[in-house]
Amino acid sequence: QVQLIESGGGLVQAGGSLRLSCAASGHTVSTYPWAWFRQAPGNEREFVAAINWSRGGTTYADSVKGRFTISRDTAKNTMALQMNSLKPEDTAIYYCAVGMLASRYGLGSPAAYDYWGQGTQVTVSS
Repeated sequence: QVQLIESGGGLVQAGGSLRLSCAASGHTVSTYPWAWFRQAPGNEREFVAAINWSRGGTTYADSVKGRFTISRDTAKNTMALQMNSLKPEDTAIYYCAVGMLASRYGLGSPAAYDYWGQGTQVTVSS
């Protein structure tokens, strides 16, 4: 089984930056997408960004395009989300995920992902 652990969340003022990290352990799943999702109170879990582990190709939600950057370190089995120009509406619990069902459910669907981290809180004050 794969275990994922997020870190780097915190409280920042609007316009500030945070860098989230996700570390993986256990069985390797390098052939499947890695992704970041977020969920705010009262909302559905929302797709943020995804990356192809082997080639590094990326996909972003329109709401974060140009502000967030997803990346990975293949040697360390870690993934990062650099978040710049943060807005209050970015406030949520952020989760990293690895999936093998993207072809069935779509890259942006939580149902496509088998492994999830525990989440890290990001709060952006106005």
